[in-house]
Amino acid sequence: MKALFLKEIQSFFGSVLGYLVIVLFLLLNGLFLWVFEGDFNILNSGFADLSPFFTFAPWVLLLLIPAITMKSFSDEKKQGTMELLLTKPLSIWEIVSGKFLAAFVLIVLALLPTLIYVVVISKLGYPEGSIDMGSTWGSYFGLLFLVAAYTAIGVFTSTLSTNQIVAFMLAVFICFLFYFGFEGLSKQMTTFSDGMAALGMEFHYKSMSRGVIDTRDLIYFISVTVLFFTATVYQLKNLKN
Repeated sequence: MKALFLKEIQSFFGSVLGYLVIVLFLLLNGLFLWVFEGDFNILNSGFADLSPFFTFAPWVLLLLIPAITMKSFSDEKKQGTMELLLTKPLSIWEIVSGKFLAAFVLIVLALLPTLIYVVVISKLGYPEGSIDMGSTWGSYFGLLFLVAAYTAIGVFTSTLSTNQIVAFMLAVFICFLFYFGFEGLSKQMTTFSDGMAALGMEFHYKSMSRGVIDTRDLIYFISVTVLFFTATVYQLKNLKN
């Protein structure tokens, strides 16, 4: 698995993709948070917190993560190397883990530079250092779980088609459905609206953003990630057979 993981990481940074993902993520966040006028502009919000970033980031990642994962297995199928990959001395779980972890690590690397925002906001606050660190670290923690769920979905959809664009569009749709779809449906319901909202990622992500780590939120994100991870393994087993 380690060899496959390193190969995937090398493929990301051996081409423009890895650098492009990191630059795009930081550029989009930087422009909307610090330059463009609007609801996400931190300087205009009047509060020393990073809530605009944690509100905006999931939507950027909803597009970027599928762009990273769309080639995970669809490219292998298109190039005809899937059979070779499945015959290597690796279990299917190890193959999926290698692909998943490589994409996850790439996104984490894109998130790391945003920690400078914490320092800047802390310095800009009045009095200095008035930023709510509990909420900030809780939001980062929630963002990591959200990234894991998005990545599992993206890797799964890459097994469904040899066309990377199809895999991308499916991943975006499923990520959107899980992040906002259930929340949107709950607003249209007169009964069981809370239960419907609790099926979505946004509900649990916002809960973690308050700085209180609830086991129900952890179980939800772990369950979604494991669900799509397992679905990927099942799909590859079918291809192998």
